[in-house]
Amino acid sequence: MTLLIDQTFERTLDRLLATYATPDWQGASLDAWLFEDAGQRRAAEARFRAAGVDARLHPAYKPLIGFFVEDARAKGPFTRVELSYPVVPEAGENRFRLEAYPLAGMIGDARLDLVPEAVAPGTMPVYRLRLEAADGSLTDLTLPAPNHLAEDHAGEMRLSPTGWLKLAHPDGRRIDQRLETDYEALFHRAMAVITAWDWGADEPFFETLEIRVDLPGADTRLPVGEEVISLHEALHEELYFSLLEHFQRRSGRPLGARDLQPGRILPEIRGSDGLVRLVIETRPLDTGEADWPDQPLHQAEAPFGMAQIRAELDRIGGEVFVAGSRAGRPVLARHRQGSDHPVMISGGQHANEVSGVAGAIRAAALLAARPTAHFTIAPVENPDGYAMHRRLTRSQPDHMHHAARYTALGDDLEYRRQTGRGQIGPLYEAAIRVEARARTGADLHLNLHGYPSHEWTRPLTGYVPRGFEMWTVPKGFFLILRHHPGWEDRARRLLTRVTAELAHLPELAALNARQIALYEIHAGRLGFEMIDGFPCMVSEQPAQVPAVTLITEYPDETVYGAAFRLAHEAQTRAVLAAYDAWQEIMTGAD
Repeated sequence: MTLLIDQTFERTLDRLLATYATPDWQGASLDAWLFEDAGQRRAAEARFRAAGVDARLHPAYKPLIGFFVEDARAKGPFTRVELSYPVVPEAGENRFRLEAYPLAGMIGDARLDLVPEAVAPGTMPVYRLRLEAADGSLTDLTLPAPNHLAEDHAGEMRLSPTGWLKLAHPDGRRIDQRLETDYEALFHRAMAVITAWDWGADEPFFETLEIRVDLPGADTRLPVGEEVISLHEALHEELYFSLLEHFQRRSGRPLGARDLQPGRILPEIRGSDGLVRLVIETRPLDTGEADWPDQPLHQAEAPFGMAQIRAELDRIGGEVFVAGSRAGRPVLARHRQGSDHPVMISGGQHANEVSGVAGAIRAAALLAARPTAHFTIAPVENPDGYAMHRRLTRSQPDHMHHAARYTALGDDLEYRRQTGRGQIGPLYEAAIRVEARARTGADLHLNLHGYPSHEWTRPLTGYVPRGFEMWTVPKGFFLILRHHPGWEDRARRLLTRVTAELAHLPELAALNARQIALYEIHAGRLGFEMIDGFPCMVSEQPAQVPAVTLITEYPDETVYGAAFRLAHEAQTRAVLAAYDAWQEIMTGAD
């Protein structure tokens, strides 16, 4: 274990109070934009008032949505909301329209008119609101959105939310300037320490790089689906993907490369009573097990623990085959032989996408009751990530936790590469697919995935997640179909059978309709092929194995209760519909 840094930071809110809630500033008016939750800002405003300072403390992160949550003037009801949103050339036309998400879902039946407004270089971006009440009365408001343009760790210019301070005293003293907050300073310090460290030349550079942050504040639930404002979650995402990008560049790879193997990058953001602290150290890989409590197989309201998964696989039966993970955990699989055309079923490639794990197990249990069924089932292809996800959800159960997405090597198991000497490196988890294909010769792989159930942001490097722009807000349950040349007809027949079956789930159809409508208001046209109300992407990919792969994508990070039941019901039905369609298609081709 090596300690890189253990540092506390002065809290910006405390510094402002110590500096300006004083007799010297009595009678002043103060506006500040901070990375603090509403409760902390309201409490500080009261302390300023007690000192004779008229203070208004605004959220630096999503200030428009903060206004609609916190300000009495935004409570409505309205018949129309006209929003002029800033367009800054360096950030792209859609940046602040996305940052206004999910406003369209928060204003009830009111009409939302979105109007782009160009921002002159060097000018603070602002939102302009016109709120129209039922009696025709209008309220016009201007909401600043402090941002600053700077080069990030990847060498790209990014426009990012930032703190700001505006202060005016009757004696003429004025302040109007950017305020680097503790939130920003902590992130930049973490990046500086890690990027300056000598990691050597060989991957992996570490077993676990643990970045622990203590940070005050609480999440704010929004009245739209699973949406939430979370500074803790946003910092986790920012640290994780920024560090991946640093190591990608360091290794000479392009940004977004998924074959990088730096080791396990683990940001853990914990609540505090006011302390702002950063601890970075390297640690050995852990070997604990994901220990969610046992649940009814077909009515689960949260992910399954590994003990239950082992028991369910034993009940499914068939021949056991196993691979090993980087940390030494087993990748469990079963092969049920029958006279049907074989199908490979897998879940948990990205281990924080948990509805696919449940759907794979459920579907396999139902198929196992058929005497002729022929399939392999590997429900948790990434057990190291699955255990990490469980660890992180103990303290932050509602967060996406993308640090659990990839393996303990830090790569996406589907992208395991050859070494520089031309030899195949250790396959670890990826060996399970090689074995499943070798055992069955299956031409169909059902690969169950998920994606964020609420908005995904990176507020300190441009707000919109670089390389994952398509995934930033939910758009319902959708399907990705990949096939070899000459297989398109069979693949499309399979796809339409699956969408037709999914369309029989009214709750799922309603979820898709809601999320797609909200997506298109804030993110623009979806651009997918729509089949039975489900977005679909179909592509020819000659290099993939086997000939046809159907990837499911459910907005499941992180949902529980009825929302989780719907998620794994959709995954289960997709598997069963695809399996049955495949039997008909391939029997007809024989």
